[in-house]
Amino acid sequence: MDERSGTISDETGKHFAQISDIIVNPLDSSAFLSVDFKETVRETMNARKNEFYFTDENGIETHYKIVIVNQNYSIMKDMPTELVRTYEFPSKEHWLGLDNNGMDLLTRLMYGGRVSLMVGFVVIIIEMLIGVIFGGISGYFGGTVDTLMMRFVDLFNSIPFYPIVIIFGSVMDTLQVDSTTRIFLLMAILGLLGWTGIARVVRGQILSLREQDFMVATEATGIRTSRRIFRHLIPNVMPLLIVSATAGLGGIIITEATLGFLGLGVKYPLASWGSIINNASSAHVMQSYWFMWFPAGMLILLTVLGFNFVGDGLRDAYDPKMKR
Repeated sequence: MDERSGTISDETGKHFAQISDIIVNPLDSSAFLSVDFKETVRETMNARKNEFYFTDENGIETHYKIVIVNQNYSIMKDMPTELVRTYEFPSKEHWLGLDNNGMDLLTRLMYGGRVSLMVGFVVIIIEMLIGVIFGGISGYFGGTVDTLMMRFVDLFNSIPFYPIVIIFGSVMDTLQVDSTTRIFLLMAILGLLGWTGIARVVRGQILSLREQDFMVATEATGIRTSRRIFRHLIPNVMPLLIVSATAGLGGIIITEATLGFLGLGVKYPLASWGSIINNASSAHVMQSYWFMWFPAGMLILLTVLGFNFVGDGLRDAYDPKMKR
């Protein structure tokens, strides 16, 4: 027996009745809760779980979450799916068909594109912030500082990327991290593991710029070191950083898609292009339901090619030597 439910037994110890203080009733008189739904809620709460699925009489399955705040229980409705219409081929009603959960694939692709692009942009911003600071300090001071910081970069580069991400994903699965928090943690780990390339680029550029006349003039005028680095050196490195960031976006999107395909990225009910392709990981689905993976794969291909072309164009524009 716990604080919310218990059983009634006879003299032999056999349970013949159950009592519970859990009462499930709608607050809105116009709402209707079936007996089966109420019983499912009671069973979920007695099992101390915080989510459950319920399929109504029309075959529509809905995901519910139970949120407890100050001993008040709130049941939050998630996304309805049509279980009777799964793996449906493209039609006038659903242009790209329905997935294994009965969800419209066109809608999922548009939402997944937003998530994939958000991950790409946030990760590249994190990489640039860390890389610019680290590479700027290393390149400006040189000597022992540069040597120590570059050895740290070498040490960081020796860390195996995918094993770390796989372990991180397994830990999040074990801790049952919710889908939204998982996205932010994924962006953080990708950004923290991918900044070393930008740091090397910034360091190399600053090593060549710090001996030029305008930097000698800043030292003669007594401008403090932080201002010399971030006011005079970094702006001169920005064109190269923009090119590197644009080209790097494609790689980040591919990495996120790979993690999603392996089941380590964005989790249901949220979506990314990689997690959508993960739904077609079996040979049967890939052969029989092309619409489950082909549109998402094409969107990844076109997006990565687009960013690479933009990066090549910016490189040609900023580096006149490339035009010769």
